[in-house]
Amino acid sequence: MKLGRGKAEGSQAEGCAGQTRQEGWRQGWESGEGKTVGTVKTVVVYLIVLPSSGSYSCAVKGFEHHPAPSVCIFPESCHRVTYTDRSICAFRGSSVDISCTYSSYESITSTFWFSPERSHQWQNPSQPEDLSEDSQYAGHVQFLDTEGGRSTLRISDLRESDSAQYHFTFKTQSFEWRSSLPGTTLTVTALQVQVITTTVHQSYTEAELKCLSSCSPAGRISYVWFKNGQKVMKEETSLYSGQFNPGDNVSCALKGHEDYRSPSVYAPKLPSVSVSPSGEIVEGSSVTLICSSDANPAANYTWYKENEDSAKASGQIFTITDVRPEHSGNYYCEAQNRRGRHNSTLYLTVVAGAGKSIAAGVTTAVLLSIIILSVFLWMRKKRASNQWSEAEERPDNRERTQPEGQDNPLYASVHFSNNHADPLYANIRSAQPHRHMEEQEVVQYAAVTFNRAGTAPRTRGQETEEDPAVLYSTVNKTS
Repeated sequence: MKLGRGKAEGSQAEGCAGQTRQEGWRQGWESGEGKTVGTVKTVVVYLIVLPSSGSYSCAVKGFEHHPAPSVCIFPESCHRVTYTDRSICAFRGSSVDISCTYSSYESITSTFWFSPERSHQWQNPSQPEDLSEDSQYAGHVQFLDTEGGRSTLRISDLRESDSAQYHFTFKTQSFEWRSSLPGTTLTVTALQVQVITTTVHQSYTEAELKCLSSCSPAGRISYVWFKNGQKVMKEETSLYSGQFNPGDNVSCALKGHEDYRSPSVYAPKLPSVSVSPSGEIVEGSSVTLICSSDANPAANYTWYKENEDSAKASGQIFTITDVRPEHSGNYYCEAQNRRGRHNSTLYLTVVAGAGKSIAAGVTTAVLLSIIILSVFLWMRKKRASNQWSEAEERPDNRERTQPEGQDNPLYASVHFSNNHADPLYANIRSAQPHRHMEEQEVVQYAAVTFNRAGTAPRTRGQETEEDPAVLYSTVNKTS
């Protein structure tokens, strides 16, 4: 950024010289207080009338997070903060120094560092708070102020959660530095082992591995490799080639920071398989098979059914809808990555659906009812047949004792008395005018009274006993 004289009397101008003369770029001018004061087209030098004294910086529109260093128009009345690095990349477990220079024409009363990402912890979100008072940073941050207006924030034992933007601020009796310009962005990264190439043999795998991170710290870096927890000698570069068995674990770390190793890479462990819902699966429902395995890199999953060559599904979850009896059987899940493979098996049992069970139960109940009803009707018919046979025998006996000329005598009532020892026909009275006996084919009797002399009256139960010697005593005839 270049400073030049403006043409307006009593004003100053700044020029932001780009590295290209292409028109169409636009510059955003910001004062030390973080306010945009104007935008202009890019030429080589810009002449603008500035509203007030202070420090100013410019940036390409769309790249405001990468402004040019600020300058003061009147150094004797200027406040300014300049960061040494706009971005820093560091490994987990290491230490980092974030620095800046600052100046003010007034006496500075206080200085501190803060992180805007922690504003949700502040009592007033618009009022920054000292990072040294934040519990998250307790014990692993230091402020190093030196003479000459330089401040350093040192963060040790870095963690991924320390990745953030860090700002410096100072106060005077009448001023507080509150710029919206970015401070220093810190990225904390963990090492990772990447599998570059593999050649799988029957009992081992040949592989080339690389230790890397999401950013590349400056300077020459030495690495340390570990195989099954043991340090691999003579390997200090980011690449490592060798032969590995299926159960081997390999990791890497920065030399001098061996306690902060990368996650190990290894073949999938024995997969864990489960089914939901558990137990027997009802026909017509849905079932989900789940497979998981500990592996690094992450494993790929494939589902197979026993005695079938083609895969049934891919992925950790395999869902079967509208389950049928033919879905019963052994299923196995294969977990595979570039370090190896492993599989596990489960058995699926499908039972008849509730609807079919109910239908079968109803059918059985109906058949049983029909059988019981048939037996009942047969027994009733047989009993009726026996009673009918007995009834046919009694009229035959009575017909032998009836006078000739009477085919079917019908009795309305019969009365017994005990006046005769040998019952005989005593009297027959007609309820209607007398007709000749020969003109009637059917004789109906209204009342018949039997008398037996010398016998005591019988009870109701005794009356039911059959007496073969009984004779008609009184007969009342009705037409």
